[in-house]
Amino acid sequence: MRRFYIAALFLGLTLTSFAQSRFLDPVFDNVTVTTNQIYGVNATILAFQLAGEAIPQPLIMDVYEPTGDTAAVRPLVIFWHTGNFLPYPQNGNIGGTIRDSAVVEVCKRLARMGYVAAAADYRLGWNPVASSKDERVLTLINAAYRGVQDANTCVRYWKKTVAEYGNPFRVDTSRIVHMGEGAGGYVGLNVGALDSYFKIVTASNGKFLLSDGQGGFVPMVLEPVNGDIEAKQYGINPGIPFLPFPVGDTLCYANHPNYSSKFRVGVNFGGAIGDTSWVDPGQPPVISVHTPYDPFAPYKEGLVLVPITPPLEVVEVQGSYLVSYLANQYGNNASIAPSNLNDFQSAVNDEAFSKNDGLEGLYPIYGTGGPYDSAPWQYWDPATNVNSATGFQTNPDMTRDKALLYIDSIMAFVMPRLYATMDLYELTSTNEVLGGEQIHLVTYPNPASEEVFISVNKDYPIRNIGVYDLKGAQVDFISGINSNYYYLKVNRYLSGQYVLQLQFDKGIAARQIVVK
Repeated sequence: MRRFYIAALFLGLTLTSFAQSRFLDPVFDNVTVTTNQIYGVNATILAFQLAGEAIPQPLIMDVYEPTGDTAAVRPLVIFWHTGNFLPYPQNGNIGGTIRDSAVVEVCKRLARMGYVAAAADYRLGWNPVASSKDERVLTLINAAYRGVQDANTCVRYWKKTVAEYGNPFRVDTSRIVHMGEGAGGYVGLNVGALDSYFKIVTASNGKFLLSDGQGGFVPMVLEPVNGDIEAKQYGINPGIPFLPFPVGDTLCYANHPNYSSKFRVGVNFGGAIGDTSWVDPGQPPVISVHTPYDPFAPYKEGLVLVPITPPLEVVEVQGSYLVSYLANQYGNNASIAPSNLNDFQSAVNDEAFSKNDGLEGLYPIYGTGGPYDSAPWQYWDPATNVNSATGFQTNPDMTRDKALLYIDSIMAFVMPRLYATMDLYELTSTNEVLGGEQIHLVTYPNPASEEVFISVNKDYPIRNIGVYDLKGAQVDFISGINSNYYYLKVNRYLSGQYVLQLQFDKGIAARQIVVK
């Protein structure tokens, strides 16, 4: 194993407290990549002009794993690429695929740290140069909505692999992270906040409502047509006059409806959210990295602009700063507060808090190529990239070495926070199997219909409890117990036999229970 020395943008950057720790350092030398894994199928509009209708599109991902890893389960990070919700190279961006240089680099680093990383694509397509602002807004919010649907679909697919396919990638589905950059950052932010279709209808100033020409308004996203926010139900055009799609055209296919879309953490590099009214207490923590002068995604609040001459206005959105502010106000980011990071200190941590107004989970990162360096962690081959000239406009001193230094700093900020908020310490333990007599394990009553009282020796505080059916599928996970007893409510489970996995600092224990 190699020692991971963080190449610093800031002198003195260290991770000394967590040196050579799984999930914090690259403890594996090699990475295994399984390409073109299909996680769902849904309707794309990209071929509409040719086909005259929305057509099914396979949704694919490349899966990165640490080579030679023997861990029973590993946390999963789903990475969403950039690209302005348009395909490369038509998007004018230097990237926009699951094989962008920065995507591959981050996913490889995650795998070397012991994670499973999935670089996933999502459906693209909107009309940024429409003559009408309403049409630009309508097509963009529909693109973002499809991105959220696909993100939810991907989570459910992974849970399906555990329940039905034997968990071939050994994923811990209680520890799933959405991570994205650019447009993928929009996906990573919105999937946690946009948890109800009706939030689109009630967004501030009616920004996602369209005049019906008769003094009323209709939503720019229609749930019966576009499908529900999780893509668990079909969406079919019933023949609404102002829609360009033919009657009966399927705009959303149901994917893995029997599984949950729940995830643990959202991580965003340079994204934004459709409306801050979507942020509520109790939503997953959010970790954000953002250049404050980003011309494409506002750090605080601003208009999305189409970068042509003259620029075309689209819609006002809110960026990482305001999302982080609300996440802190509502307590959503409490689990990643510095007090929970043990004695972690680094130059990056200090740098973040010197510029983020004390907002936990927010890292304002400044480029070196000028005030509008929007994504200094990106790099590309100027000799082969057809949009290289455009890329140099916002990253004029781009080099691979520069990008890797920024990625070093980003990982130094993000990874300890993932470690803390997902309680990864117990997965880095010896995983010693502790006997029931050793820890004085009691489960009473058993069988039970309402609740089971669980207790252990005071020297073994329970950290987390996983509940599994006899097929090995996880049906529940309770984290942050930190006590030697717990009342487990079992009246929410179907009748049958279950296995409780109790996680401690120094091992695990299991006990079978019967729910009747």
